[in-house]
Amino acid sequence: MGGLTAEEPEMLAEHHHQHRDVNGGWLRPAVFGAMDGLVSNFALIAGVAGGSASKDVVLLAGLAGLAAGAFSMAAGEYISVASQSELAMAEIEIERLELARHPAAEQRELAAMYEKRGVDPATAAEVARQLSRNPDEALEVHAREELGIAPGDLPSPLLAAGSSFVSFALGAVLPVLPYLLGAQNLWPAAVLAALGLFGAGALVARVTTRSWWFSGLRQLVFGGAAAAITFGVGALIGQTGV
Repeated sequence: MGGLTAEEPEMLAEHHHQHRDVNGGWLRPAVFGAMDGLVSNFALIAGVAGGSASKDVVLLAGLAGLAAGAFSMAAGEYISVASQSELAMAEIEIERLELARHPAAEQRELAAMYEKRGVDPATAAEVARQLSRNPDEALEVHAREELGIAPGDLPSPLLAAGSSFVSFALGAVLPVLPYLLGAQNLWPAAVLAALGLFGAGALVARVTTRSWWFSGLRQLVFGGAAAAITFGVGALIGQTGV
């Protein structure tokens, strides 16, 4: 038996690679919710503690901030994603009607799109003709090409809202935990919040191109700055007795 030619191993080998989900409706609200919950609630607690409030008042502020923030995030995310999806579906419906009313014109439009991408006119016309035979396939292709979306790829408002609620609550509960366990001052909450900020930033680096330490330090610096400024405002208000 003869050996393989230089081209045959490449032809026989199968190359597989996977991409991460960048269209799903869960990642952005989950990441944003956790970061926002941790930073905003720690800053709130720091501001109240800076005003020389008692432990019970600080704890009440932290729990109230957690509940209010989580429900607000969930409601806002649901409305935002639902509105975006409704707008997209309305545009897709317009495209559906155009395909039903003017199929030949839509087919020519699709062929023209492929020609602009470098496909020769004859091949572009044949591809457009074949894709246009199936109304559902034609609609998906037109929606992707013209709107940058597909009917089956729209994010779920419920998933986005649920992700926001849970992630915000998980982030917001961290600075509250020391007070729930009996802490009498801000330092235990500050240490736990700092660890949470760095850890959350490092975790985000797993789905980005940034290094874990850079992402963690960036989140720690910005979150710590927000809490420090709020603490200063609280201390100033506490001193003036406003």
